[in-house]
Amino acid sequence: MTAEEVAGRLESGMTIGIGGWGSRRKPMALVRALLRSDVTDLTVVSYGGPDIGLLAAAGKIRRLVAAFATLDSIPLEPHFQAARQRGAFEMMELDEAMFMWGLTAAAHRLPFMPIRAGLASDVMSINPSLRTITSPYEDGEELVAVPALRLDAALVHLNRADVHGNAQYLGPDPYFDDLFCEAADAAYVSCERIVDTADVLKDSGPQSLLVKRAFVNGVVESPNGAHFTSCVPDHDRDEAFQRAYAQAARDPDAWRAFSERFLSGDEDAYQAAVAAFHKEKAEEEAAA
Repeated sequence: MTAEEVAGRLESGMTIGIGGWGSRRKPMALVRALLRSDVTDLTVVSYGGPDIGLLAAAGKIRRLVAAFATLDSIPLEPHFQAARQRGAFEMMELDEAMFMWGLTAAAHRLPFMPIRAGLASDVMSINPSLRTITSPYEDGEELVAVPALRLDAALVHLNRADVHGNAQYLGPDPYFDDLFCEAADAAYVSCERIVDTADVLKDSGPQSLLVKRAFVNGVVESPNGAHFTSCVPDHDRDEAFQRAYAQAARDPDAWRAFSERFLSGDEDAYQAAVAAFHKEKAEEEAAA
């Protein structure tokens, strides 16, 4: 598929899960395609990074379910911060483990998962809809009943995939992308490169085969499609571009100029604008 075809299958009002973690291996090409669509009023479920920032800046989020929203080397995602301060959307803030078990419950088609994470913390106070449950066994332990995070669609980015939807990560962490896909009614994988099925495991062992074809509805080949987030070992985070993004996000005029330059065209235009950005930076450094 193309990124535009994926965006064309999404509808306003959906619950969309976005894989990756903070500013690491986010499916940014798919997010940018979603930005270019007229889809809005979304519930977004994410270990948040610039995916949340861009969708918040575009006013496409009605409700956010997240454990955080960070750019990693920049602690707080600036568009997320601004949107939260002005009350732009509802938010369910969960502990990282609660978030994971919510996805796990959805993957197993369970209504909830009993866990200890969140007990005796303010997570329960700020989420009055959360409930506890008492163990039916002799221990009688009180546990948090974390609700399933069921998704209408999931968007994830992996290093390699075949045309059937088997997808492989080559970096240090799976970031729960498999759970996002299994928790969703439809899942779409973008990847740095589509390879033959026989080559999916060529660069690493079988444990790197993270996403299985049974849970995937479409595959998009998108080199550098996680930019500006990292996709190790294919590329690191683009720190210079991320700084420019964060600086622009804090000033309305600067953000309009940034959006016009980098977000007004298609993915090819975006990648060309990024290349021009780095060429300018290199020339400035050489002149200095």
